[in-house]
This record gives sequence, C-alpha cells and structure tokens, in this order.
Amino acid sequence: MTILKYKKIAYIALLLSCTQVSCTDYFEVTDNPSLVTNPSINGMLTTATHKAAMNSYSVSYIISNYCQYTASSTPGSATDNYEPTNPASTWDALYYSLSDLQDLITAAEKEGASQHKGIGQILMAYQLGLVADLWGSAPYSEAFGKVNTLQPKYDTEEELYNAQATLINEGLNNLALASTLPFTANSDLIHKNNIANWIKTGNALKARLLNKISKKSNYDPNAVLAAIDLSYTSNSDNANMAIFNGINPWSSVARDNENLLLDGWLSANFINHLNGTKFGTEDPRIAKITEKTIKGDIYIGTINGQGNIGSNTDKDECYISRKSPLTSDNSPVTIISFAEIKMIEAEAALKSNNKSRAYQAYKDGILAHFNLLGLSADEADTYFNRSYVNVGQANLTVNDIFREKFIITYLNAEAWNDLRRNDYKIKDFNMPLNAKLPNFIRRLAYPTSERSENGANVPAEVALDTQLWWDKQ
Repeated sequence: MTILKYKKIAYIALLLSCTQVSCTDYFEVTDNPSLVTNPSINGMLTTATHKAAMNSYSVSYIISNYCQYTASSTPGSATDNYEPTNPASTWDALYYSLSDLQDLITAAEKEGASQHKGIGQILMAYQLGLVADLWGSAPYSEAFGKVNTLQPKYDTEEELYNAQATLINEGLNNLALASTLPFTANSDLIHKNNIANWIKTGNALKARLLNKISKKSNYDPNAVLAAIDLSYTSNSDNANMAIFNGINPWSSVARDNENLLLDGWLSANFINHLNGTKFGTEDPRIAKITEKTIKGDIYIGTINGQGNIGSNTDKDECYISRKSPLTSDNSPVTIISFAEIKMIEAEAALKSNNKSRAYQAYKDGILAHFNLLGLSADEADTYFNRSYVNVGQANLTVNDIFREKFIITYLNAEAWNDLRRNDYKIKDFNMPLNAKLPNFIRRLAYPTSERSENGANVPAEVALDTQLWWDKQ
C-alpha cells in the first residue's frame, strides 16, 4: 500500500498495560467502526516512538549491502549487484508513520501538549529524512491531509531538507515550553519521558542534518558545532528503543540464519576492515560484533556479488551475531549515538580549522564506541595508539574520521549517507562483483506502486548512481 491509497492506522500501544487502540484517516474514504476515533495522545506517542526505531531498522537493513556491512549468501543478488529493487513496504511504513506523526502533532497542538508536539516534530524530521535519503524527491507539502488530493506533488530534495530543518527547530522550541498534558508511564519508548534527553536528541539530529550538506557552498561547520554543544555528552544519551514484539530485529535476522534461512552474512569489506587485512592488526571490536569461523579460528567475510563459498550450514563465514551487544535479542535499535556525534564534531571542527577540538572529538568517539561495546579504556587506548589511528593532531584527515565512523555506524541508516558524502573513500572499498552500474550506487528506484498510482508526479527515473542533491558539489 502506498501513500496514495486510503489508509486507516490503528495506534497500538506496544508496552505492558498500554492498550489504547484508535484510528485516523490519511485519505478519508470510509469509517471503520471497530477502531477508536479519538486516540490518547500518550498512546499515539508510544506508537510514534516505536515506529521511528523500527523504520530506522528497516532502512538500515535495505542499505546494509550498499554499505558492505552485509552481503548476500547467493551470487548475483539485486542488492549486491546494484539492480533496481522494490522496497515498497518500507516506503509504506515510513509514510504511515509520518501520517501518524502528523496526527500526533495536530492533536497535541489542540490540547496544548507542547512537548508531545515537539517530539512528534523531531521524529517527523527524522523519518522524512529517511525517505529523502533513499529516494530523493518525495511527497510532503501536499501529503497527510494538508491538501485535498489523492495524488500529492513531490517536493524537491532541497525543499525536503529545509522542511526537516524547520521541523527540528520548531520541535526544539516546543520541547522548551510548558505542557498542559502530562506523560504517562511508558508512553515514550525512546527517552522514557525525559524532555532534557529529547532536547539533546533534537540537537544531535540537527547537527547530523547540518553536517549532511558538507559538499554544499552554504555548509557551516560552526553551526554544526553549536548544535553539538547542546547534544549528547555520554552513551547514556543515545536515542535507543528496545521494546519489540519478540526480539531485536537484527537478532531475528541472526536467528533466521541459524535456522538456515540465509541472511545476515557480513561483508568481506567490513570484516577485512576489522580483522587486520586492511590495517595489519586486528581491531578488538570485531569480537564484540561477530564470531570467528571454523576455518582456522579466524574472521572471514562474504564478498558482495560473489555469494558465500562455504557450506551454508557451518560457521565458515561471519554473520550478524546474537552474542553482540549491538545485535543480541535484547539490544536496542539506535537512531543516533554519542559516538557518532563525536565523529560529526571531529569532522566539523576539522573543517572549521579547529584541529585540537577535532582530534579530541575523534579520540572521544573511539573511546565511546569501545565503552558501548563493553571494552575497557585501556583497550581503547591501546587501539588509539596504533600508527594509523594516532596520526597526530596536525595530520588528522576526513578519511581518518570516516574510517572510524564506518565502524561506529555499523547497521545504522546514516552509514550510507556518510559513504556517499565521502565518495566511498574507505580503504579497499571495492565495487561488488558483476555490478550493474559503472559506479557506486547513490539512490533507490521509486516503488512501482507509486508509478502506477501517482505517475504524473513521480520524478522520471534516473540511473541509480545519480547523486542526490546534498551529495553534489
């Protein structure tokens, strides 16, 4: 189902005693008498925070092969080989969530629930960005009942970027206001009703958004740093969500693999980034991310486009691990982290010629990631003192920062944005075997359902190696 079809959404509180169920019209066609017509705002918030994290996972899953974190176990897969795919379910899920958020924002405005509205606006900005970063232009200004049409126009990529910035700024303003509606227990699945943490997250997402246009002439690293100053100060600030209908979705991928439903194979590119192949010495974080194979007790990845060369039934190549603190049954899905923010700070400070701040943030980001994985400060220091890591303040480059950030954003939706911004300049990052494009992939094709139902507005198809607006000089 696309945004062009009639929609009724049930707001289902997914935690303990939260059982409120309700509905809202996306495009009004008919009534559904089985659903409550006036959902509680706190119930809507529960749904909104849950969906934001699950959509983050869904997008991360789509782009993980493009980032070469994962690889298909079979040769010639469409995602490995840069063929057009049709992830319509993710498009639908994102637009359902955006529609829910518009309802939350509208209801919160009517009831004077300023802080609920602020959270809604920040989550709206985040997920609108997920859409724009995958497909480019997309419906927004005429969607969600703003205009009475079944065929909303597509806003440009730059318009969507500006809309995200406005939503975040307005959201932060609303979070700072007193609210007439109290939060209920467990209504917020990300920050547990902690408004101070939401303000930090809003600023973290603002810093990420401002940094995304690093190729543009209006890029302002000092504005990035100003947002960072108001954002995260430790791993405890991370925007995490750990309430699932079952287990962490990455762990579910790993469980499928254990049951021979082959998925979650780690790419040779990512494994070689960690196992000493690229840099000469094994990164201790690899043991907290995956498990060794049976082939000589070593780490081996799968080459994108080639498929696995083992038996499929033994641990002869590396997989997503249920033993990792990032992908265990109870691990949270992370939208944005302190370690990522420190790398954004390092990049922006370097580009503002504040080399001392850049180098300290670079080191702090590595330490934060080691701590997140349960490794010690001594292990982090030992790693940092390797010659290719401890390059010295005067010699720090953007490529050094992206090398480390590539590990930090493992299985995060932002990773593909960083690879594109840095033109895939990760050491020994190669095109997949038998790729259908001459260059690295840069975007997705629009869902076929959009072309059939809103074809007059869907932009003409371009090659999938065509850069997005923010990815161009």
